Amino acid sequence: MKYDPNICPVRHVLDDVGDKWAILVITALKEGTLRFTELRRTIPDVSQKMLTQTLRKLERDGYLDRAVTPSIPPKVAYSLTPLGKSLVAHLEPLAAWALNHRGEVAKARAEYDARD
Repeated sequence: MKYDPNICPVRHVLDDVGDKWAILVITALKEGTLRFTELRRTIPDVSQKMLTQTLRKLERDGYLDRAVTPSIPPKVAYSLTPLGKSLVAHLEPLAAWALNHRGEVAKARAEYDARD
């Protein structure tokens, strides 16, 4: 997304960080560097295209470092930058909350859907 000074700066940052794939990638990298294939295994329901787009977006925004090791095929690894590491501290409570309340959310969705 191109920067637009007319967009609220908070929304501008949260639009990218709040993406479900971005949150999963950032939390997956909290333990250290992972290669692309390791990230795919860690987040099995993400497509290769979506993971690639998410990684590029996070790298562009300064949350990730991308390191390419020249080999055949090239090995690409990702790690969090200091900015990305500072974000993890704020995402972990959200992820824990989601895990703890997933049953309640599923129940509310089922009740809502049953009304239709």
